[in-house]
Amino acid sequence: MATKLNIAVIGAGGKMGMRVSPNLASHPEYNVKFCEAGEAGIKRSEEAGRPITPTPEAVKDADIVVYAVPDRALNKITADIAPLQKPGSVVLTLDPAAAYANQLFIRDDLTYIVCHPAHPSVFLERKTDEEYADTFGGVAAAQHVLAAMHTESEKWQPIGEEVIANMFAPVVAVHWESVHDLAVLEPTLNETIGCMIGQFLKDVLDYTVEVTDMKYESVEAMFFGHIFIALTNALRGSNPFSDACLLAMEYGRERIINPNWKEVFNDEDLDIVLAKMLELDKIER
Repeated sequence: MATKLNIAVIGAGGKMGMRVSPNLASHPEYNVKFCEAGEAGIKRSEEAGRPITPTPEAVKDADIVVYAVPDRALNKITADIAPLQKPGSVVLTLDPAAAYANQLFIRDDLTYIVCHPAHPSVFLERKTDEEYADTFGGVAAAQHVLAAMHTESEKWQPIGEEVIANMFAPVVAVHWESVHDLAVLEPTLNETIGCMIGQFLKDVLDYTVEVTDMKYESVEAMFFGHIFIALTNALRGSNPFSDACLLAMEYGRERIINPNWKEVFNDEDLDIVLAKMLELDKIER
């Protein structure tokens, strides 16, 4: 664009707001204003050197409004703020749940974009202390980002991609899919399955220590190395599992995994988990 892009960040002092604001604030082509309602959030943002602007003032001239707020709050917040946006501007949300569940306040003269960071891969080759420390992404470790056009716009998709890539930088690539398919990834693949398995690994680690009375360090040393080799063998084909290991894996699947696990990918199940996450009785279609 010929002039600087005006961006407003809603919820700038919250968890996601504090993550996405630094990169936006430091970009020379963006004129960014930060909005926050909570006292603690205001303090965090101002202590980080990002003063708060009243929301009506920040939004009225914004080309893109980044809604860095929890999904369950987006229904009310977009209903309050989207009417203040100028015609032709963009509503950018950071998770697909509210968009897929029809919880956004929709104006026909606004463009709606959804995005979500993939976070740095477990297989990312890290070379510096900063890259190792950046587990979430957006600071030093490269990551991918998924995005969807909730409403189509040939003008705003390339601009939105650039803003998204800069907001979560360093970014390898921005991958465009549908809002529905982003919801299949987040929550179904990532949270319903992936994060659950991650917490389950911690649970079984703790239980192993409890039931054997071994030192935590001993169990951790054995388990962490085997988690890595299991991931790289299964997802990358780096080494074959031994025949004995394959038999133990088959027994574990029979004992632990629900045989109907694929049902969580049904749209009906997706609606159930999204209703829980958004604190709704059900998803209305």
